[in-house]
Amino acid sequence: MQQGGGSETEVTWEDQQNINNFGRLNNRLHELEDEIKFAKETNDNLEDASNELIITDEEVVRFQIGEVFAHVPKDEVEDRIEQMKEVTSQKLEKFEEEKESVLGQMSELKKILYGKFKDSINLEED
Repeated sequence: MQQGGGSETEVTWEDQQNINNFGRLNNRLHELEDEIKFAKETNDNLEDASNELIITDEEVVRFQIGEVFAHVPKDEVEDRIEQMKEVTSQKLEKFEEEKESVLGQMSELKKILYGKFKDSINLEED
């Protein structure tokens, strides 16, 4: 590798492992961002469904189970939606925590790699 001054910096096995680990963490970060986005959308949809149930005056409503709609009592649907919202919120919280952990690990690896390679390595996304 070439540094800014033209001198070569040797890439050791440990350096290569750090670079590979950074790449895996970056991929996981993107996966987590997608999962977080999906969980937020799901939560919003469940909240909308819950609000729609509040304004309906039907005692039996259609509830989608898989690819089929079934007629289910309104109270049971409200309970199911609340359970689904809790599960989604827990998943969202877990994803957010993992994202923070991944960002911390990536920050540490950036310090190590930029400390050794300076301008010869680019770990930023454009």
